[in-house]
Amino acid sequence: MRPGLDTVRWLAQCAGSPQNRLRFVHVAGTNGKGSTCAMLESIYRAAGLKVGLYTSPHLVRFSERIQVNRVCIPDCDLARIGSDLRAIVEKSPPTADASVTLFEFATVMALIWFLEQRCDVVIWETGLGGRYDATNFVTPLAAVITNIGWDHQAWLGNTLTAIAAEKAGIIKPAVPVITGVDQPEALDVIRARAMELGAPLRVVRAPANSGIRLGLPGTYQRMNAAVAMALVEALQAVIPIVAKAVRDGLAQVRWGGRFQRIDRPGQTFILDGAHNLPGVAALKTAMQIEFPGRRPALILGILSDKDWEEMCSQLAPLSERILLCRVDSNRSTDPEELRRACQRANPQGRVEVCPSVSEALCGVVSEPLVLVTGSLYFVGEVLSALGMATGGDPADRGLNEWK
Repeated sequence: MRPGLDTVRWLAQCAGSPQNRLRFVHVAGTNGKGSTCAMLESIYRAAGLKVGLYTSPHLVRFSERIQVNRVCIPDCDLARIGSDLRAIVEKSPPTADASVTLFEFATVMALIWFLEQRCDVVIWETGLGGRYDATNFVTPLAAVITNIGWDHQAWLGNTLTAIAAEKAGIIKPAVPVITGVDQPEALDVIRARAMELGAPLRVVRAPANSGIRLGLPGTYQRMNAAVAMALVEALQAVIPIVAKAVRDGLAQVRWGGRFQRIDRPGQTFILDGAHNLPGVAALKTAMQIEFPGRRPALILGILSDKDWEEMCSQLAPLSERILLCRVDSNRSTDPEELRRACQRANPQGRVEVCPSVSEALCGVVSEPLVLVTGSLYFVGEVLSALGMATGGDPADRGLNEWK
């Protein structure tokens, strides 16, 4: 990650500034932004619009990042657009001492594809933070800040107010803002920024959608749905949406790796990409509600730049059987360190280090309920190993950390 917008602006300009002929909803937040993007995409698609969706990271295939009406960009078009952009960069690099990052490159590839497909609206997720994120050079119809929590402190700051200031960087003059942020100190930052720029701000205090059926399990998704519905309402004058499209879109939405349930004969898997403490707290609540009194086997892999010790202390007591794996990443936490942390948090638990995801899955074949969590990257590996994803390979997953 390289903060700053100069390079991505240059690359987009070289590609003909496709962002100037597209309409965006820009979504930031510590957690829930991917799910909220999926809900918004589903609602607008249910209304008959052609909807672009740009998210990251991908679970299995790189092309998941760039979708139109939930169809991933075809390989041939991915290669064509990538080759054209590469030729531009090689012919005239942005500066003598700088290159284009993968995220900047992918961001402009997405813009080109969405324009080629004549998308009516693009749901546009930030990668990290907001203010200096490569997605932040567009002017959207509206902005969303789902919530503020502890994550990426090395980049975003060590206080909620500092993190909120980075997320609030997506707010644009006179552009409506919807947020589900509830911490007073973080909300004050967002409110002050919105007032400074004359951006109408709506704060979603609590889910008001108890009668709405959601296609995504987990009680925490109710708040994401409430934020999505508030956004749709705020844009009614620009993109009119009937109530049936909202209901249908929320009922039909799907989003992998977020409390994803896979049922097999005699066995249920729950895969959730919780990778920070707010995500773990939401996951624990969802497990207690969906599986009261049950203690799942836990398969865990965490990246080392996360608060892995505290995550282990929260997750390990959920299970009597814990299997630890290395994430397929140079940033993976050593499973032996995870083992010590889990054993401290759950001295009575059976804690094992597994050399691979496949061996961990073999070790839980007789477990009726299995929880897989710790990282979206890790969940993608498990989905592949379970045969629930097609076409991906380790090279695709490695693109999440391309240098």
